[in-house]
Amino acid sequence: MSGAQSSAGHLLALIRTGAAVTRGELQQATGLSRSTVGHRLDQLFAAGWIRETSTGPSTGGRPSVHLEFDAGHAVVLAADLGTRHARAAVLDLAGQVLAERTGPLRITDGPEPVLDELGGWFAGLVAESGRDAAEVCGIGLSVPGPVEWESGRIVQPPIMPGWDRFPVRERLREAFRSREPGAAGDIPVLVDNDANLMAYAEQRAGHPDCGAFVLVKASTGIGAGVVVGGRIYRGIDGGAGDIGHVRLHDSAEALCACGSYGCLAAVASGGAMARRLTELGVPAASGSDVRALLAAGQPDAVRLARQAGMRVGEVLATVVTLLNPGVLMIAGDLAGTPFVTGVREVLYQRAMPRTTAHLEVVTSRLGEQAGLAGAAAMVVEHLYAPDVATARLADIAA
Repeated sequence: MSGAQSSAGHLLALIRTGAAVTRGELQQATGLSRSTVGHRLDQLFAAGWIRETSTGPSTGGRPSVHLEFDAGHAVVLAADLGTRHARAAVLDLAGQVLAERTGPLRITDGPEPVLDELGGWFAGLVAESGRDAAEVCGIGLSVPGPVEWESGRIVQPPIMPGWDRFPVRERLREAFRSREPGAAGDIPVLVDNDANLMAYAEQRAGHPDCGAFVLVKASTGIGAGVVVGGRIYRGIDGGAGDIGHVRLHDSAEALCACGSYGCLAAVASGGAMARRLTELGVPAASGSDVRALLAAGQPDAVRLARQAGMRVGEVLATVVTLLNPGVLMIAGDLAGTPFVTGVREVLYQRAMPRTTAHLEVVTSRLGEQAGLAGAAAMVVEHLYAPDVATARLADIAA
């Protein structure tokens, strides 16, 4: 076994996944000696990352002591930015929400005021949760635009004016630390697209055995998140899943927020529906307004939602044929019966029966919590991945 596979971080991964939860099982799984396993575990105990639990069943000798990841030893901050509202929370490392806040926050105001406001929200939430700023091990941010994963920069976002290439990680860290001086100076900040993080959370929560999972978020805009083999598929620079900008050949006159004509989002998004409803004398400004009208059964909204679902279904027939997912989840403001009915109608007409034979078309399980849950999970899985965890342990020891 290589050094990386026998590191303390690797042992932690075995414990977190339940693959090996006793010293004996860790020795067997890694091939390490008893003393080496003990040394690695001492590092994890010293950091406060693991703890011993009640003993397992006896096999004739001394009962074995089980080990488990201590999800309470630190907390993460997470925020989910929408077009006009945001949601933020403090969560433990198992994803349990300890304190939460939702309120108006307009993405169009630009990165400086929005991130400053979030920093203030985070400080208040840490105090409300009863935890200390020094216990915050990372921050996760979900945004409604394409993100270059490696740099954390938002790239050419159609509905986020002023955010292109802005140093979001650095600014959000600064905004939080300016209000919480006790926070770590180099606290990690991770940023990703909202549909990606929603897909990640929903797949983990409800469909962990699904090897290919697609989530479509239909709100003010339209985007998709893809999870393959338990990992988010982002493409080479974060552009995967941007189905809202697939061109429709018969809608060349529809101007999209991206500046092009004929995009799916210009025809079938919540923003497009809001504009059409306003033209019909039913005022609406965003996907959330459309959702309220759908909940009230407003006839024009119901009719337009079904039509929008059919247009999205046209594109999803190609997506499903290409990716062959086991689950296609519809989420977001439009994810009600009329829209989903339209999606199903066209999808099953246009996709080959072989492609849809084992496909589940479902709606969100986590609802409005999906973005937060995904942002928090992104941070935890990154910080406690074997290589990163081993490096962090070395820093702690130093």
